Amino acid sequence: MATQQEKRDRRRSQREARERAALAAERRKKLRGYALAGVLGVAAVAAVLVAALGGGGDRGAGQPAAEAGGAGHVHGLGVNPADGAVFVAAHNGLFRAARGEAQARPVGPTGKDVMGFSIVGPNRFVGSGHPGAGEDLPSSLGLILSTDAGRTFRPVSLLGEADFHVLRASGSRVYGFDSSNGRFLASRDEGRTWAELPQPSGTLIDLAIDPRDPDRLVASTDSGLFASSDGGRSWRRLDEQIALVAWAAPERLFILGAEGQVAASPDGGRSFRPSGQTPGEPVSFMAAGDDLYVALADNRIMRSTDGGATWSVRTQV
Repeated sequence: MATQQEKRDRRRSQREARERAALAAERRKKLRGYALAGVLGVAAVAAVLVAALGGGGDRGAGQPAAEAGGAGHVHGLGVNPADGAVFVAAHNGLFRAARGEAQARPVGPTGKDVMGFSIVGPNRFVGSGHPGAGEDLPSSLGLILSTDAGRTFRPVSLLGEADFHVLRASGSRVYGFDSSNGRFLASRDEGRTWAELPQPSGTLIDLAIDPRDPDRLVASTDSGLFASSDGGRSWRRLDEQIALVAWAAPERLFILGAEGQVAASPDGGRSFRPSGQTPGEPVSFMAAGDDLYVALADNRIMRSTDGGATWSVRTQV
């Protein structure tokens, strides 16, 4: 029977292996994203190679929290409708910035690698990822739920079976991309049970849900943009662009390119027009009401209230 020290050593080894795998996955995602940009110019490819191989967007991966600015690299964002606080899901835990706070602070025990993350309602969050040091849990957390604004989480389903790197929720509907085996899963009962659905061509990078209709989705993969009107049971191609996606309001869909170019669609993704530029390399993108939020590679969290035309610092992690 394994001793406690052997168990701790095994968990540490597993955590280090996950960190290396996550870093490699982020680099691959950047390279895939810039493959299309290469059609438009060699300079763009050179820029991303420097960022991907030199650590631009992966700043903090595999580094101690103090060296990585506390949070490590950012995986996701959310705004709590209960109080307007911004939450940042990151490599070293979940962080919160109340209204007006310039520095986000850890919420609950630090160390948990919060990969997939979505705020469902006031103080109600869903997440996924990997346990922190001292947590006697499987390496993949499946779907976890917090009903106290992130202070505590409890397992809901797929514990030890799924690692959601993309996780989006609206009401009782939850969608997730399980990176451990490439499954696209959907739930209609708040994540208690799941159905595996076909995913659009390529590897899923991001997903947005229509605020009015949880059956209406736009997905971004390394093959382009795709739309579904039946909850992910079927998909149609929208565009060849590779981008992060956010649905700010009914019929206001936004995409964010790897170099920070923002474009807006008034018709659910059938057409786009340029609407702005982020002040740095983006790593995560979301909408809350009419506002847009982006996490940059330097761990600044920026906010736009005018569709991406201008940006201001909301907080830092």
